[in-house]
Amino acid sequence: MKRIGFVGAGNMAEALVKGLLTSGVFAKDQIILSDAIQERLHHMSSLYGVKTTLKNREVVKYSDLIVLATKPNMIGRIISEIKGILTSKNVIVSIAAGIATSFISQTIKRRVKIVRVMPNTPALVLAGASVLYFNPLINQKEKDKIKIIFESVGTVDVVENEDLLDAVTGLSGSGPAYVAIFIEALSNGGVKMGLSKNLALRLSAQTVYGTAKMVLEGGLHPAEFKDKVSSPGGTTIEGIHELEVGGFRGSVISAVQAATRRSRELSKEGK
Repeated sequence: MKRIGFVGAGNMAEALVKGLLTSGVFAKDQIILSDAIQERLHHMSSLYGVKTTLKNREVVKYSDLIVLATKPNMIGRIISEIKGILTSKNVIVSIAAGIATSFISQTIKRRVKIVRVMPNTPALVLAGASVLYFNPLINQKEKDKIKIIFESVGTVDVVENEDLLDAVTGLSGSGPAYVAIFIEALSNGGVKMGLSKNLALRLSAQTVYGTAKMVLEGGLHPAEFKDKVSSPGGTTIEGIHELEVGGFRGSVISAVQAATRRSRELSKEGK
């Protein structure tokens, strides 16, 4: 796969382009993007030096690997538009939430190589989490290449059961919003107790970042980490008690459940 094309030039497409160029996985003359918004294309071409076009079919003609980086409710129309010029050599990568590979195959009306991916927005700062599902037609060489592409913007995991991607969407796909709310709430707590807004926000964001880094690199389960920080009769356990009274854990679990259900609903809306 020597050329990659993006149908859709939104934030996630930009994150991937940035990661691919930074890592050297692709050069700028090997990348093309299409979008309906001319201003967005101008932004991408001027900032990254990549090829752009208003025509989705030009992306397909130019590329070996085609990334569908559009809203889920647009996938059916886009597939119908480009299916006539797809070849057996093309690999389709869909990052549209909730859209199953079976729907893409059925719309194209023949067996094609499809990868379904759930990335998340921290890919914009090359710290994303992507989970991949490969349909059976993808060979090992292609799998390795696609893993490298998404590793350029963060971590990569692979699932063998495509249905799990709805849960991934509910957790890591939507999760950055949950974490952002927590950071905001933590910061507001600091402001309420007298800290300046800037200091409170900086401390909150750094605390979340540092804790995540320790969990990922330190090998401790979050429950173990929590217990290490909670001294008997101390300040932390007092705060944890208030979180438990407010149903903090249950609310987070319910949020993941709700987002997972919505991901499943999106698969129907894509049709």
